[in-house]
Amino acid sequence: MTVVFDSDTVAPHERAAAVAAAVQQASVPSHVVLDGPDERIHAVFDVWRFGEASVVRARTSGIQLIRTPKQVRISPAPVLAIAVQQAGDGRYEQGGVQRVVRPGELHVMDLNAPYDFSRRGEGASTCMHVPLDQLGLPAELISQAAARVQHSPHYRLVANHILQLTAEADALSADPAAALSGCASIELIRGLLLSAGSDDGSGSVAPSDLLLSRLRAYVRRNLADPELGPEQIAKAHNMSVRQLYKICANAEYSLEQWIIGQRLERVRGDLARPDQKHRTIAMIARRWGFRDPSHFARRFRAAYGLSPREWRRTVLAANEP
Repeated sequence: MTVVFDSDTVAPHERAAAVAAAVQQASVPSHVVLDGPDERIHAVFDVWRFGEASVVRARTSGIQLIRTPKQVRISPAPVLAIAVQQAGDGRYEQGGVQRVVRPGELHVMDLNAPYDFSRRGEGASTCMHVPLDQLGLPAELISQAAARVQHSPHYRLVANHILQLTAEADALSADPAAALSGCASIELIRGLLLSAGSDDGSGSVAPSDLLLSRLRAYVRRNLADPELGPEQIAKAHNMSVRQLYKICANAEYSLEQWIIGQRLERVRGDLARPDQKHRTIAMIARRWGFRDPSHFARRFRAAYGLSPREWRRTVLAANEP
C-alpha cells in the first residue's frame, strides 16, 4: 500500500489547504469544500496500482466536491471513476440525476462531465480509475450507463469485486500478476457499462458493442503473435479492414495503440516475475510481439518513465526477501 497523503502529518492550521490539494491530486481539478474547523478536518488517501487500473481509497471528514464545466473543458480526464461507498452516505448529482449512495453501493462518476458529490461527517469510499482508451466505449454510452448503472445485473458483481480487491490490495498489487487483475477489472467494468448503457434500458447490449468486445478478446488471445494486426483481425472476423477501423472509430478506440499498450503490460508483468529472470529483456519482448528492440525500448520508457532494464532491476530488488 502507498499512503499518498495523511493529514496527521500536517499542522492543523494548514490542513484545509493540504487536504484540498491532495483530493485534486488523487482525482481531477474540482472545488473542494471541507466540513468543520481546521483542527477537525482530516483525510487519508491510499493508492494501489493494478497495471493500467488503479484503486484510490479515501477516508475523510465531511467533504463536497464540485467539478464545473470550465474545469472539465480545461482539464479533461483520461480515466473513468467507478466508486464504492464504504462508510457514510454519499450524495451526488450528475447529468440531472441525483442519488444517495449508501455503504456497499456503487456509482459511476464521469470525470469529463460536471458533478456535485458530498458527504457529511466521517466516511470512506474506494474508487477505481480505469483509462478511457482501455474501455473503448463511446462517451454517450458511458453517460447513459452512469445514470442507470444500479439496474444492471452486473452491478453487485462489480461492487463486490472492487471491495474485495481493496480488502486484499496490499498482496494483490505487489504480486507480479497485478496487471492481469487490472485487466480483469477493466473487462468487468466494460460489461457493467455495456449492460447499463443499452439504448432501451433493458440491459441488452448492441451488436456493435458485442463485436468490439469479441475483437478485444481476440487481440488479447493473440498478443504473442508478431503478425497480429488489422488485416489478421479483420479476416478472423469475416470483415474488411475498413469495417474494422469504422467499428473502432465509432467507439473512439485506437486499435494499434491498444495492441501496443496490451503488449507493453504483458512485458512489464513478465519483467517483474522472479521466475523469468533467466530470460533476457529482448526474449521477453519478442515473446509478446515486439520484433524491434529499439522500438520496444522507446515505447516502454514513454509508457512507464523507466527503461525496461531499470524497471526490472527496481521491481526485482523490491521483492527480494
